[in-house]
Formats: sequence, C-alpha cells, structure tokens
Amino acid sequence: MKKILIINGHPDKKSFCFALAESYKKGADMSGSECKLVHLIDLEFNPILTFGYRVVSELEPDLQKNQQDILDADHLVIVYPNWWGTYPALLKGFIDRVFLPNFAFKYHENHPCLPNY
Repeated sequence: MKKILIINGHPDKKSFCFALAESYKKGADMSGSECKLVHLIDLEFNPILTFGYRVVSELEPDLQKNQQDILDADHLVIVYPNWWGTYPALLKGFIDRVFLPNFAFKYHENHPCLPNY
C-alpha cells in the first residue's frame, strides 16, 4: 500500500490550496492508499531558524512527528500558492526547521550529500 503525505502550506483554510489538498486526499483515500494530510497552519512550531545551523534548535513535537511522517511516506505532495515568485513564509519556515542536516542531507568533505536511508 502506497503511503502518501500531503503538506498544505497555505495559511488560509478557506483557500483554493486547502480545497485542493482535501480533494487530493479524498482521491488518494479512494485509490486505497494510506494518506495523511497536514495543514501547516494547524501545527505548533516556531518557523524561524533563529541561529541557522550554528546552534541546534530543538524540534517541537509537531515537527518531530512530521519528520517521521516524511520518512515513512512513499510519495510527498506539497500544496502551496505562488506568492511573489515563491512559497508562503509558513512553508519556508517549515522547510527550514524540518529539512535539517543529518535528516535531509549530510556534509562530506565540504559538499552536501543525500543521507543513506
């Protein structure tokens, strides 16, 4: 069974992105996939990587759970609007806080490499 994780990066629950994420989940559920939907606006976390990677910031429980959900997923869907040529600050903060060294990548001899899962 395919495991799908949908991450909705739009902060407005009345947005088109919210409806799109919900619709995607409904279709994935109907296909027999195991599907989780995360609305970032519902999570409790500080989206600011205050010290960059110089100081390790402890992950809040919601971010720890989402890291595990990302690792468990076979398919990752990220839904977000394009604002000023990029994604919303909420999604940027989530990416900064979750996709950390030794989770999303590792450094080897002054260049990044993907981790060995």
